[in-house]
Parts: sequence; structure tokens; C-alpha cells
Amino acid sequence: MAKTYLDIVKYMVLAKFSIDGLVDKPDIIGAVFGQTEGLLGDELDLRELQKSGKIGRIEIDVSQSGSKTYGKLFLPASLDRVETCILAAAVESVDRVGPFEAQFQVDKVEDTRAEKRRKILDRAKFLMKQLLSTEIPDSKELSELVQSEVKSSEIVEYGPDKLPAGPDIAKANEVIFVEGRADVINLLRNNITNSIAIGGATSNIPKTIVNLASEKEVIVFVDGDRGGEMVIRSLLNVLDIDFVARAPDGKEVEELARKEVIKALRTMMPIEQYLGIEKAKMNSHRNDRHDPRGARDQHTTQHEQAPMHQPPPQTPRPDQGAGDEMFEQVDKPYIKDLRNDDEEPTPSLQKIDTAQTFSGNAGAQVKPILESALLAQLANGLVELSGSLRSRIYSPDGEVIREVPIRELLTTLQDMRGAYALVLDGVITQRLVELSLDKGIKAIYGIRANPMPRRHPELILYTKEQGKLE
Repeated sequence: MAKTYLDIVKYMVLAKFSIDGLVDKPDIIGAVFGQTEGLLGDELDLRELQKSGKIGRIEIDVSQSGSKTYGKLFLPASLDRVETCILAAAVESVDRVGPFEAQFQVDKVEDTRAEKRRKILDRAKFLMKQLLSTEIPDSKELSELVQSEVKSSEIVEYGPDKLPAGPDIAKANEVIFVEGRADVINLLRNNITNSIAIGGATSNIPKTIVNLASEKEVIVFVDGDRGGEMVIRSLLNVLDIDFVARAPDGKEVEELARKEVIKALRTMMPIEQYLGIEKAKMNSHRNDRHDPRGARDQHTTQHEQAPMHQPPPQTPRPDQGAGDEMFEQVDKPYIKDLRNDDEEPTPSLQKIDTAQTFSGNAGAQVKPILESALLAQLANGLVELSGSLRSRIYSPDGEVIREVPIRELLTTLQDMRGAYALVLDGVITQRLVELSLDKGIKAIYGIRANPMPRRHPELILYTKEQGKLE
């Protein structure tokens, strides 16, 4: 293409034409100028615009076939968008070249500056990367860089398997199992020094991991993907897990920011709650496959409409109260011994029975904390809530004040008055015990109890049997 004789070409009008005869380039250009002359007034006349430098030289690409002429027309312009589009429409009005009929059609009006902008943007990106790689960072970036490098250098090799771990893995009472070395490094950067890598989803769990799980409280922190679920299942086959924490969906532990790491660990779930959710998902999928019309919704509705209270299934013997019968069916909650060798043994929660509940150590008689009928009703409520991940709050006369999901129990209790007992399809935690004591609650019934630093004689803790307790 020849020069356009314009300092700045803003737009290029691209048109194609077909002429029913054999003609040359000058004939076509002359027809365009001649048939558009005076059509749009002096301000948009092609000759005047070309003299003033607002449009460039019209270029023609010609090819001939038989008795016809075909080709393309290029009209450069430095006008604004509206005026350029008007000129493009005027070119389409040309219907003859010499004695022959012609058809002109504009394909597009191209902004020639778009390509320049793309090249400028690409070049700017390259220069910016080059600057960042060679420029000395400011003081804040330097301090963060040094701190990150120091924390990363604190990673140690723990146990006979030489697993990557934080420096406090040996002395911490809680340990965090993560999948790989990069996860340990990221937790170190965020001041979490009690993590250890297990090597991902594998059936060959290192002996070091098994030993740690038997000695300490275990938190499994996995990625928010299918691989994270596989890691949890692999660990459950060979050791006991206390809590499960997961990264947000689609993210890995190694790429989490500090806020995301802290949030994931604060919202970790007890293993029983996690397994209950997984079981509910499996049941939901199974129901959807076998009853696509909504059998699961029907079952849920029937469950919600079922009576909350049912009489105890068995009548106590004359020589045994209902409370005695109930307590004989429950094993004791447990607390793991996480002390150092030079510390005093931590007293564990003993099996609850009526002798401990209704009499003092010195033999002095005390008033029963709860009536035996209410105790039996609470135990029955625990059976009713099985698998629902819900909780009930009871009044002193045995009426259900509120029934809420477990995740809302602590919030509900903070504003609750007159609560006398709790039943939950979950784990009794230290935080729940402390809040219950503040609210004057006398009994808590749950699936199991987390380790607690001391006993509370004024509070009954009842746990449903979950196999052998340590």
C-alpha cells in the first residue's frame, strides 16, 4: 500500500467492489470522487478533505476475471468516528464506473489506534516486570522479605521419617497435619509453628504421623478440593482425628493468605460433625438417585413434624430410678494426657453415676441437681437428634425452649435466659462448658466430650458411647 500522506491516521475505511466491465484504478478513483462530489456538502467533500489533509490518498487493489473487475478500496481518514462513517456510507453510494454498473460495500471501519494501544500495553507490561526485578524494594518489602525467609528457614525434619515440620511440633499439645512441605512453609510465614507434612493422599501413612496422633490432639488441614477429602479418608483408616479444617473451595493451603488461614482454623469442625455432614451428603445423593421426585424432602418434612418428646422406652425397676438406668448406659468422656514428664497428671473426667451426682465426697447428702425423669428425657432427646447435627435447649420443667443447628448454639445461648439443660448431636467443647456455667445450665448431653483442663462437679456431662474411649 502506498503512503496515505497523513500525519495521523485514526480510521481506515475498508470496502470491496464489483464492476461489470474491465476498468483501471484511475477509473474507479475518479468515479468515487465524481459521484460523491456535492453529495454531502463542502465540509465533507472528498476533494476538499484531501486538500486539507483530513483524508489520505485512496488506494485500490484490482483483480480482473473474464469481463468483470473486482477489488478492495482503502480510504484513510483523520476525522472523528461519525464523519468517517458518513464518508464510508457515501462510498457505498457509487453505482457506476464509466459505462459499467458497480457495487461497493464497506466491510468495516477500522480504528488504527487499537493496534498501537495493544503494542503499548504489551511493552508497558514488559518494562514493569523488568523494573520490579531490578528495582530495590522499599523498607516494608525488605522487612517482609527477611521475615518470610527467616520463618521458612525454621522448618525442621521431624521423626525417623524426617518429615517437614514447624519448630514447635515436638512440644505443642496440638499438631496440624498438612499435605506437603509448601503448606508447612506457608503456615510458618503466618506464625503457625506446630504443623507437619504427611505427604498427601497415600495409604502408607508414616509411622511418625501415627505416633503423633496417639500422643497429641490432631487437626487435619487440607486443600479445598477432592484431594483434600482423600487425605482425610486415608488418615481415618489408620489413626484418630480430632478436628478437620479445610481451605476455601478450589484453593490450596500453600496459597492461602494469613486471613484465610486463620479463618479456616477458627472454623474447623470436630471429626464427628464432619463425618455427619459427609454421611448426610451421601444419603442425599442416594435419595436423589432412587427417588428423583423428592422423597428426601418428604422424609425431612415428616421428621420435622414428628413429636419432639417421647416417653422413655422402658419402665425403671422398683429398685432402680430412671436416672440410674440411664447413667449405666453411658461411658465416660475422656481427656488426653498432654502433660510434660515433669508436670502433675491432669485429672480426667470420671464416669458419671448417681452416687457422684447425688452425694458428696464426705458422705453429706445434697439436693439432686436434676430430677431423674428429666435426665431420662434428655437421654431420649439425644437419641432423637442422632444424625441431625442439631441441638435442643431445655427448661427446668423439661420443655424444649429452642431447637437450633449446632453451629448456632453458642450464639443462641448468649442471649438465652432460663436454660436448664442442653442436648446436642455433636461434641461438648470447653467453650460450650464455660458458657453453660455462666448461664446456670446444669447438664449437657452430647456425642462425646473434648479434653478439658478441669472437672465441674456442678455440671453433668453425658456422652453417647462411641466405641472404646481413651
